[in-house]
Amino acid sequence: MMGQGNSGLSAAGLRRPVAVTALAAGLLAGTIAPAVATPGLAAADSSAAVSTAAAGQDRPELRKAVQAFVDAGFLGVQLRVNDERGEWVGSAGKRKLGTSAKPPANGHFWVGSVTKTFHATVVLQLVAEGKIRLDAPVAGYLPELGLDRRITVRMLLQHTSGLFNYTGDLDADGTWVPGLPATGKEWLDNRFRSYRPEELVRFALSKPAKFAPGTDWSYSNTNYTLARLLIEKVTGHSFDAELKRRILRPLGLKGTVVPGNRTQLPSPYAHGYFRYQDAGQWKVTDVSRQNPSLLAGAGDMISTTRDLHRFFSALNGGKLLPAKLLTEMREPHPKSDPLYGRYGLGLFVKDLGPACGTVLNHNGSPPAGYAALMYSTPDGSKTLTASLTAGDAPFDVTTYPKMLDGLVRAVFCGEQAAG
Repeated sequence: MMGQGNSGLSAAGLRRPVAVTALAAGLLAGTIAPAVATPGLAAADSSAAVSTAAAGQDRPELRKAVQAFVDAGFLGVQLRVNDERGEWVGSAGKRKLGTSAKPPANGHFWVGSVTKTFHATVVLQLVAEGKIRLDAPVAGYLPELGLDRRITVRMLLQHTSGLFNYTGDLDADGTWVPGLPATGKEWLDNRFRSYRPEELVRFALSKPAKFAPGTDWSYSNTNYTLARLLIEKVTGHSFDAELKRRILRPLGLKGTVVPGNRTQLPSPYAHGYFRYQDAGQWKVTDVSRQNPSLLAGAGDMISTTRDLHRFFSALNGGKLLPAKLLTEMREPHPKSDPLYGRYGLGLFVKDLGPACGTVLNHNGSPPAGYAALMYSTPDGSKTLTASLTAGDAPFDVTTYPKMLDGLVRAVFCGEQAAG
């Protein structure tokens, strides 16, 4: 979920350059300066505020893990945990620069590449209905694009197609090849531009493939923009309509949106910011409003921690897919990047060790300002969903993996493991 730029990471659901491989995929794009986080960044009133939904639960390990993100320089955090003790909902930090209000615990946010898990689920539902064959050539469904006929539907969901990532990619020797404006000041100046999915795909197809289909693994937004086009071609309906019919309405997900060219988050929401260098000066811009069509199918959706919990719990609890396809979804590719676990079909599978077990996850971020976290046990009984927002503080990139690991272990391994 990351890319490169003068301020550190950027570009949304993007594949990370070699220089930042130690960072988690959900790390906010464009929020990181080449400097260590300044001590005392957290405001005096930024201690975690627990909502009434968590009343009566004393979860100091969760408070501590959430506060660590704010202390390190993030502006705000929303966290929801559902486990054997019930539901814990809390927030920390600030809702907006210049105010003292905390982020709304039920706020909307750009979820970035969490979008991919929704798309993979709908594709697999169509496989279950016999409308799509998982190992059939994508070109047979979308002949107008001129795709390599060796690319199968499975390869799209698994990131093994070899297609160039239209938001930028690494070539064979590790050199970063820029794509459409998705990082730094260039993205900021173009953040309200509208893109059509076909436009994104055709741009990617104008670039050389990274490898022959099925021979390697590389995270590419192009795969999931194609997945959206595939869903729409096979069903004859928009992805938005199919998602509402298949997932949103049955699960009561009232805060999840496929925005199209919509640039405004529904209320309530926390503000996210983009920190960048311009003419040698550091500047900060509110990027709560941005046009997510740059990441159609790959990272353009809006949701809430409540909705992500309900979706991921239902998916892993076997309520959205037949058992056979859920098993295939969780079959990790051996060549996929192991940082968040190995990649299956639209999600990562990570082994936290014998004391904690396996967690399934997909994190994400749009090009800047926001990040989403979504984790679950294989049976869906325990989930962690969260939103992080960036502010005006520099951020030490080396601290993020440790903080993320601490939060995940606080939920899935217990208080002692988190410590």
